[in-house]
Amino acid sequence: MSAPAPRTASRKILVTNALPYANGPLHLGHMVGYIQADIWVRFQRMCGHDVTYVCADDAHGTPIMLAAEKAGLAPEAFIADIQKSHEADFKAFGIAFDHYHSTHSDENRQLSETIYTALKNNGYIASRFIEQAYDPVKDMFLPDRYIKGECPKCGTADQYGDNCENCGATYGPTDLKNPFSVVSGATPVLKESEHYFFSLSKLQAEVQAWLAAADVHASVKAKLAEWLDGGLKDWDISRDAPYFGFEIPGAPGKYFYVWLDAPIGYFASLSALLGNDAEKLAAFIGPDSTAELWHFIGKDIINFHGLFWPAMLKGAGYRQPTGLSVNGYLTVNGAKMSKSRGTFIKARTYLDAGLNPEYLRYYFAAKLSDGVDDLDLNLDDFVARVNSDIVGKYVNIASRCAGFVEKFFAGKLPMSLDGACSDAIGLLSNVENPVTSIDDGSSHLHPIRALYEKRDYAAVIREVMDLADTTNTFIHNTAPWTLAKNLDTEQKRTDLHQFCGIFLNIFKVLTVYLKPLLPNLAKEVELFFDIPELSWNDVDSRLLGTKIRSYTNLANRIDLAQIKAMIAASTESLAPVEVPNAKPAKAASAPAAAAPVGGSDTHASIEDFAKIDLRIARIEHAEGVDGADKLLRLTLDLGAMGKRQVFAGIKSAYPPEKLIGRLTVMVANLAPRKMRFGMSEGMVLAASGDDGGPFLLAPDDGAQPGMKVK
Repeated sequence: MSAPAPRTASRKILVTNALPYANGPLHLGHMVGYIQADIWVRFQRMCGHDVTYVCADDAHGTPIMLAAEKAGLAPEAFIADIQKSHEADFKAFGIAFDHYHSTHSDENRQLSETIYTALKNNGYIASRFIEQAYDPVKDMFLPDRYIKGECPKCGTADQYGDNCENCGATYGPTDLKNPFSVVSGATPVLKESEHYFFSLSKLQAEVQAWLAAADVHASVKAKLAEWLDGGLKDWDISRDAPYFGFEIPGAPGKYFYVWLDAPIGYFASLSALLGNDAEKLAAFIGPDSTAELWHFIGKDIINFHGLFWPAMLKGAGYRQPTGLSVNGYLTVNGAKMSKSRGTFIKARTYLDAGLNPEYLRYYFAAKLSDGVDDLDLNLDDFVARVNSDIVGKYVNIASRCAGFVEKFFAGKLPMSLDGACSDAIGLLSNVENPVTSIDDGSSHLHPIRALYEKRDYAAVIREVMDLADTTNTFIHNTAPWTLAKNLDTEQKRTDLHQFCGIFLNIFKVLTVYLKPLLPNLAKEVELFFDIPELSWNDVDSRLLGTKIRSYTNLANRIDLAQIKAMIAASTESLAPVEVPNAKPAKAASAPAAAAPVGGSDTHASIEDFAKIDLRIARIEHAEGVDGADKLLRLTLDLGAMGKRQVFAGIKSAYPPEKLIGRLTVMVANLAPRKMRFGMSEGMVLAASGDDGGPFLLAPDDGAQPGMKVK
């Protein structure tokens, strides 16, 4: 290789990603932000900058406490299993954190207490008594999302305590009609408790000053400015026992709200990486730090990172973030991810289908601009773009030329590229220094480097694929395979050698451009060229006189069978399965329900049974349905799973008042079905008697609502 150009001044950068919540596996929607950050980290490192990249599981809060209880595990064991799965998925997708931690750690406890104490000593913590909903059965205060009832605006049942999914109204949990606890089904009562507040209102001017100087997209600044214009309100940072988290110093039975210790988890992960060296940590997060601090987050949490977090840091005497990089939401095939359609795709399901994780990195990058737009994973377009761009354009350059170098020139590239025609030399120069329009003050940088810097990956890919298209057109017109048919003169040999040398040097430059997106593929290219790791400076260097290795296939096309397998594995079967008896059991529901599998003509398999989620339910209310002679409208209580409305064709056998309070069995994993009488959210199970009438299945004494029937 010729000598690289000198590097620009190195920057010291700390990059964090939003912490995934430790209550379940990662899905493809999660991966958008992590892929976006990892690409930027890899790019900055290729430019010679000192980048530290950390993350952690967000492991505290009521949902995790209840999920662990439901799973029969201690919270610590529950979050440990989740963290293992998260780390494995991140690694598979090339998300290369320097350290991955947990907010339930000694480092985070210590830093949370330190920051809280500093805020308190500086006059930013106050306490006062508030009234909030309390579950008298579970003996716990309830977050808004753990209270349901009827919307006070439109009357829709089964709505959360903060907003209605039907009419969009927002309200407080005390405004709900007929409220109930999602945890136990009990009616909440109001109870007074002392809570601790962060005096956010005292730091409004400081937050406004930070926002004005921070590197944050204009649309995000505008949204944050709306909240600032309305005046910042003091923030409740405490929760009452029982709660899985850190107890507040000097306040027995009071715990830090998860959103206080979660962002501090960034620093805790960094501290663990640095061996808990206070001096090294201060170089990143102290008030005099010259390092950059970047947070990559989703647009749903900009209030925490753009208001509360910089205020906390300022109030406690720490440095504030340099910038926020915010991504939008993911849809699949133009719609919200759906389990019934097979588009709620877990990261592990994608991998198990045999799909290359770098292909998803590439596709997401092709949709990620420097804005905050949502992006759509269109599976047909995904297949077409990957097969066309990566295989048909980029890798195609090497596959069309490498064989000639190996066959006719012992695998050695030409010693110089001076003998090729001026058009070919010009093509290489254009690839090394493309002309793009950069209007953000980065025009002093290499054009594609400037696009990477501002995280406009979609523009990067457009530029690179335009260069690849131009190169492939030139290869087609030059037709080295035609030249290779008749090498009877030295000039013809020289021409073939020169052209292949130019095209393979172009391939090397394109690899530099794509390396942050496709790091594993870039490693394969480095092995093919038998060169050290490519850095950004290698854009301006040329491979001359070096020997390449035998070319092997670098990328495979996506097979549609892989996509179909992924969708099939992601689809939850919503058809009920009957118990195969002499008199087949049947689900007592509305006639329009999905047809059952099994019965006298079809034998149900073990796999069929495994698809059913049977749960114990208490019939809380039953009434007839106007206009339907056979139907009853049932309100079923499933304990922690909430309540469901079901229409059942059992009116001929049961007077409604005789059913109230009775336990029965329901199929709980059916998609809600809209009927002319209302929404039916499951089926109750019944067996047929000798007279053909339905008999509800009933559990033994001791069963409780929500229990799984095995």
